[in-house]
Amino acid sequence: MRTSLALDNRISDQPPVVVIVDDDPLIRGAMDSLFRSVGMETRCHGSALDALAGALPDAVCCFVVDVRMPQVGGFEFHSRLAERDPDVPIVFVTGHGDIPMTVKAMKAGAVDFLAKPFRDQDLLDAVNVALERSRETRAAKRVTAEARARYDSLTPREREVMAGVTRGLLNKQVAGELGLAEITVKLHRSSLMKKLGVRTVPDLVRLAESLGASAHES
Repeated sequence: MRTSLALDNRISDQPPVVVIVDDDPLIRGAMDSLFRSVGMETRCHGSALDALAGALPDAVCCFVVDVRMPQVGGFEFHSRLAERDPDVPIVFVTGHGDIPMTVKAMKAGAVDFLAKPFRDQDLLDAVNVALERSRETRAAKRVTAEARARYDSLTPREREVMAGVTRGLLNKQVAGELGLAEITVKLHRSSLMKKLGVRTVPDLVRLAESLGASAHES
């Protein structure tokens, strides 16, 4: 399998990883060569069980999975994989595709469903989309983790003030609920916003929503 168009590898400094799960050694080898020829790392598995026994790549990644395999098929594999990480993107391939199978695959959250024999470029395009989805998901998780770390640095009182502010209460209303002086609430509010790296109340509200922080958390 050859291609003249290199896969966009600007997703991260670390090469993206494509995990190939196909019981046909010829097809598995051909896909392995294709992806490596455009600068990607690969992991190859001849069965779903073998793939499930391995650790997920700690990098931008996607899976290319054959639908029909002995013991555990592609759809069941996808279901088991989703229990470990529901955000890992999958491209399904099959030599026996039909419309109902395609619909099932897409409803299961597949990025694409390709019938064998497929063109190299079609496979690369599908994988490129999957890797972009992985990149965006990892970036969002990283931002959330950083926000959670900043939130965890707040004092219990700052969290109480934040809960009141994100409920839309004025400083004096927060002060009344917490039994504090209004100036004390203002100081806590200024401190917590600095720690969280936000400047406006709308930004604070969006941050709280992204973290799932309870309005009554103490």
